[in-house]
Amino acid sequence: MNKPLRRIALFCGLLVLTLLIRDNWLQYVQADELKEDEHNRRVAIERYASPRGDIIVDGKAITGHATTEGDFKYKRTYKDGAMWAPVTGYVSQAFGATQLESIDDGILTGNDDRLFFRNTLDMITGKKREGGNVVTTLNGAAQKAAYDGLKKQGAKGAVVAIEPSTGKILSMASYPSYDPTVIAGSNEAAGEAWNKLQKKNNPDDPMLNRALREVYPPGSTFKVVTAAAALEHGKYASADEKTDSPLPWTMPGTDTELKNEGNIPCENATLREALRVSCNTVFGKLGYDLGNDKMLETAKKFGFTEEQFVPVRSSASVFSDGMNDSQVALSSIGQFNTAATPLQMAMVTSAIANNGTLMKPYMVDELQGPGLDTVEKTDPEEMSEPLSADNAQILQSMMETVVEDGTGTNAKIDGVKVGGKTGTAQHGVDNSENPYAWFISYAKADDGSSPVAVAVVIEDENAVRDDISGGGLAAPIAKNVMEAVIDSKK
Repeated sequence: MNKPLRRIALFCGLLVLTLLIRDNWLQYVQADELKEDEHNRRVAIERYASPRGDIIVDGKAITGHATTEGDFKYKRTYKDGAMWAPVTGYVSQAFGATQLESIDDGILTGNDDRLFFRNTLDMITGKKREGGNVVTTLNGAAQKAAYDGLKKQGAKGAVVAIEPSTGKILSMASYPSYDPTVIAGSNEAAGEAWNKLQKKNNPDDPMLNRALREVYPPGSTFKVVTAAAALEHGKYASADEKTDSPLPWTMPGTDTELKNEGNIPCENATLREALRVSCNTVFGKLGYDLGNDKMLETAKKFGFTEEQFVPVRSSASVFSDGMNDSQVALSSIGQFNTAATPLQMAMVTSAIANNGTLMKPYMVDELQGPGLDTVEKTDPEEMSEPLSADNAQILQSMMETVVEDGTGTNAKIDGVKVGGKTGTAQHGVDNSENPYAWFISYAKADDGSSPVAVAVVIEDENAVRDDISGGGLAAPIAKNVMEAVIDSKK
């Protein structure tokens, strides 16, 4: 071979080697990156080439599918979409996915690695790939009671209900809401619907999951945390021991008296009486007496300061460190910068109802393969013990007094023992805006166990200020949710 031919052969060999290197680089090194690239339309086409699996409540699908024109053959549909949106999230051909639709996308599309063996068999037999199911812990009747209650109220708000003994989430409602079906496609109508739902175009922010992502001052509902801290740290040993609570009481380091709502019997009141009539002075001074460290320790045991994953992420609730004495006093009655998600306050109530043991909250009971075989099962998991069983039962008796003969009588259920606590939380600079109305509660079965604990918050910007109260606005919704759970177990 002459010299020019050798050079051409060498050059061609280098070209072939370069192509081989490039091909292997694309197939093995960049494969995942290219597969997930948002501009790779083939991936999206494959994603919507077959129906997704379903999200299941009470054994029935709350999702479905419809055929569409164009490259994408199927799109997601939702039954009672607005009611379930805080649970399901959405999956859209144009705008991606959120919440369970995103977290469990692999199972729902059939692409999860745990389905590899089944998918391989299907490929060999020529069977079309199918998605699996996400079986939730939700109770349909409780969810309907929660959503209908919020809708009837007509204000922004949220409800979370938990089964205390397991941590199963039975209800998670947020209002206003949206129907994910209207944004599931990729046509012009879906784009217009998406724009109307964005906060910049809709100040009500219907896509915000207020049950998990909004933190509110919890107001007087936080007094149960302060009471738990007092019992756990030995400040008081019973519900009926008189407290050291002068009236008036000036917050330390200030000339400001901490006020109560009206002329209520708060001077040296017992813990039971102070919770029954909701004494700011008693619980504010109690928090100050305990100090920031002990209050923070108890709040953390209930879940404050940490994000929760149910498996959807919930914002961290706030109880601060490094506060001065008056700030600790205000924080101990759920004001200053104390803030909580509805999930968090349901967790607090759940722990009290479960005799002091807080179970980790979750809303996915089981992941199923396309053949309904179990891929993954969630087992109840103990998260912490914020208070002893004895102290939890003392606090239960206090909360039951609130419902029997205090500010929470609107939550009474005939033949059922109910414990609760109202809250009306200040909002805005110098309390200039309408307060938030809270109610937390639990119901007891005849054997002393609790089938459900509930937290409700209402933010009504249009209500007459004097008409806003946790007992008036939130307690009736909590009652309906508890009744729905109780009735479903009969």
